[in-house]
Formats: sequence, C-alpha cells, structure tokens
Amino acid sequence: MTTVQDQATDLPLTVVSKIRLSTDVVGITLAGAGAEPLPQWEAGAHIDVQCGDLRRQYSLCGDPDDRQRYQIAVLREPDGRGGSTYLHDTLEPSDILWVSRPRNTFALEPASRYVFIAGGIGITPILPMLAGAERRGADWMLHYGGRTRAGMAFVAELGRHGNRVRIHPQDEVGRIPLADALGKPDRDAKIYCCGPTPLLDAVAGASEHWPDGSLHVERFSRVALDTDTERGFDVRLASSGGTYHVPRDRTILEVLTDAGVDVVSSCEVGTCGTCEATVLEGVPDHRDSVLTPQERKEGQYMMLCVSRCLSDTLVLDL
Repeated sequence: MTTVQDQATDLPLTVVSKIRLSTDVVGITLAGAGAEPLPQWEAGAHIDVQCGDLRRQYSLCGDPDDRQRYQIAVLREPDGRGGSTYLHDTLEPSDILWVSRPRNTFALEPASRYVFIAGGIGITPILPMLAGAERRGADWMLHYGGRTRAGMAFVAELGRHGNRVRIHPQDEVGRIPLADALGKPDRDAKIYCCGPTPLLDAVAGASEHWPDGSLHVERFSRVALDTDTERGFDVRLASSGGTYHVPRDRTILEVLTDAGVDVVSSCEVGTCGTCEATVLEGVPDHRDSVLTPQERKEGQYMMLCVSRCLSDTLVLDL
C-alpha cells in the first residue's frame, strides 16, 4: 500500500503561513518556489498532503483564481491517524510540503439555488462554493454547525454574507434544524453537505423526499463496518488467479495489502479515487464519494478502501 509522495507528479510547496483559525483548527498557506502558476482547481477540490510518513487529503478553501497559493484548514484529531498532529505540532513556516495536484470528486454542479450544510471542518470545501454560487448568480443558503462557536473556523469571515449564513453552535442553539432547512423540496436546487458521518446520514434522511440527484456529499471518515449486518465474500484477481476471502469486519484493501498485493491507496475513506479498480465480474456494493450514480449503476469500477460486494465473488482486473 503506497502512502509516500509521488516524486513524478507531487509539488514541493513552501509553507508561507500557519495561523490559528479556531481552538482546534489551523490554516496553512502554501506557495510554489517560482513565478510559475500552480495547477488550476475549482470549488470542491482537494489535495493529498504528505505529512511525514503519512499521506492525507485536505480540501482547498482559498480562492481558485489565486494561482500562486493554496490554502487548507486542518482540524486537530487526537484520535486520528497522525496527519493532523504532524501539521499542527511539527510543521513550521518555511517548511516544504509535498502535495498532489488538485483532484475534484465534489464539484459544484450548475443550479439556480443551493443549500449548503457544513459540520465542523466540513466547512472547508464549502467556502469556495459560496463564491462560485455568487459568480453564477444563484441563490444560496448555508447552515454551518459545530460543537462550540470557538471551535468553528471562518465564522467571522462568513459574517459578511449576512442572513444567508446560519451559524449553529450546538452548545448555544442545538443541532442544525434539518427539517426546516430541507423541508420543502426544490427541483431547481442542489444540496451540498460535508462533515462528520452522523450529519451526512441525517441530511440524507432529511432530503429523501427531494428529487434524485439533489444531494451531494463528501465524507472525511470511513463508515465503520457493522459486523452484525455485513457479509463476507471472495475476491479473485484476474492477473494471478489468486482468491482472497474478505470477512465481514475487514475491507478489500486491507485483505489484499496484508496478502502482499501491491495496491496504491491514499485516503482510505472513499474520497480520493486512488484505489479505484476495474470490476470484471460480480456486483459491487458502492460506498465511496467518488463515483457518480450512473457509474455506480454501471458497476465497472469500485473503490477498494470502502466498497464491498453484493455477490459471493468479485473478480478484479488486478
């Protein structure tokens, strides 16, 4: 499983600044070494960041028209895998960070109206979407929730949008009122939501009566496997003919990696697309945030880090 930088395509960027945005969030600005513009990106894009020996994904939250700098915001996660701790405690201004070129699996689709819902650090990909919606002349509303106001980044910056932004610190006003925000379906509107899994699940439930394709989400964490309901299955690799059993409590990626199969991966939560594999036989159970509904229906590709199988056997072009 590859988690180190790709010297052929990664960019060495200098840390221009590192500032505290809230009690648990730091903002990091990166710039290239020369006058050459950085690769272009659009709202919803993220970059892979090499955090010591780890590789993690962070949404770009600056101005897409600024081709000289990238901006990310990082939440400290004490129980995480170590990437945020590295960026909070070890990284210093003038250090070099190796980052990938921007990728976008959460692009802002055209609409006349948007409902944006963000939880905690999930505000990061939403920020440039607000500017994108305004450039398109679309109407929009943002509901932004967090545990405490002091822990929510960008609150002051969002104040300039007036009553288009509703701030919901849980200790002050409770959770985001999803029944009010999503009560009336709108066929001309799109819902964009990013945040922790409970929020995404709640938004999915609250928008079930909206037209198909209205809801777009991006996850920052992998949904835990429920060993009471999951089922095991076999994965066969077309190149070697090797067959591997994936039990109910493990992922395809984990099983293949432990067996010595060289599978390139990065996020391990179904958001980056690095571990995409071609499906030759079998029915995938898609659980990623990368493939479109049409691509899921076609069943030709799947993300090995989170997706599973609805048939007894899955044959992959590996």
